[in-house]
Amino acid sequence: MTNASRPLLLCDLTQSYAPHGGGGIGTYLREKQRYVLDHTPHRLLQIVPGPEDRIVEQGRHIWVEVGADQVRGSPNYRFIMRTSVVREVLERYRPDLIESQCPWVLPWTAINYAKAFPHTALVAGYHTDFPEAHIYRVGSSLFGSFVARGLRRLATGYAQLTYREFDRVYTLSTVMAQALDEYGIAHVDVLSLGVDTDLFHPQRRDPAWRDRLGLKARGPLLVYAGRLDNEKRAYRLLEMFKRLPSSLDAGLVLIGDGKLRDTLEEHSRGWQVAFPGYISDRAQLAQSLASADIYVSAMADETFGISVIEAQASGLPIVGVASGAMPERVPAGTGVLVPVDDSEAMAKAVVAVWRGNHRQMGQAARCHVAGRYEWRQTFEALLGEVYPKALRAAEERMEKGRSGWNGPGILFNRDLIRQASR
Repeated sequence: MTNASRPLLLCDLTQSYAPHGGGGIGTYLREKQRYVLDHTPHRLLQIVPGPEDRIVEQGRHIWVEVGADQVRGSPNYRFIMRTSVVREVLERYRPDLIESQCPWVLPWTAINYAKAFPHTALVAGYHTDFPEAHIYRVGSSLFGSFVARGLRRLATGYAQLTYREFDRVYTLSTVMAQALDEYGIAHVDVLSLGVDTDLFHPQRRDPAWRDRLGLKARGPLLVYAGRLDNEKRAYRLLEMFKRLPSSLDAGLVLIGDGKLRDTLEEHSRGWQVAFPGYISDRAQLAQSLASADIYVSAMADETFGISVIEAQASGLPIVGVASGAMPERVPAGTGVLVPVDDSEAMAKAVVAVWRGNHRQMGQAARCHVAGRYEWRQTFEALLGEVYPKALRAAEERMEKGRSGWNGPGILFNRDLIRQASR
């Protein structure tokens, strides 16, 4: 596609964007913008939630924010319900290809748009296994496993109906590709995301960082960066930390924000735990990671783990869980993985890594990501392999004159959603 006969208008459409530019999707959008503008002739339209409606056109880049309410408990995120505005933007600019990067509401805005403009190719990024991570695991904690299994079946049905409407679907690990295959979605590609290994580098380490955080611990400094919520299992990290032997003299830094932050802060009083909050400055985040000793994560349904490879690039060994994409991200010698929700095993792993060869593990982690996870490779595969397949599928659809089945799209009709949001 990079050698296409004409420049195309590509479109990103997502709910999963923090207005301050944080999170994995925020990083992805920034790096994609840089790649498209620097290495291709194409134009790029990016539609995200924001505090108010706003369009900024700068050369070949069009940035659109659709005014949306904040997500309760996650103030850095907003959720678009005004799909009529999104539809108006799409009709104004007429993209050749739309890439949807979240499962809620907006995929059907794209699907319904493509039914009206069938030349439009549709690509979906499956960044979260939401039937398992969002529905089943949260449902189990709230309603028990029996009800949660029923909710998961409904969510799986929604995923099947939604992603079968796309010309191509990409995911970020082989385990997620297998999950999609079990859902009956076969037109799937596997991509790897990237990391800026010049920005995230061990040389950014600042020994005074823990002092600025007010931590007196002189032992290993553990760090986590991400949302502080149930999906990320941030509470398990505090449980793990409290199980560490006092002789270790460890400190814990939880970078980020979310609905569990206040609760976690309350339960960490008197402990060597710091909450610096959400860090939007990438250089500051890189310095923070490099200034720690071990990266910890209890997330069970990681589809890729961009914060993990950023920590690895910063020279940190990983202590995480043996689930989701983590076994792909953390090969032997770069960290230790333990069973899901086993805070005792995680605490023992932290002790073993620190008292063992943690420096060698950190060096091995850095070597593992350097040259393997580069954004250039990500977007060469996306624009050179995934997008051409989607464009060919759209061309075949036009040649066959197939209008497509509206199916459950009526459930996500923009007019109905607009009425419901009043």
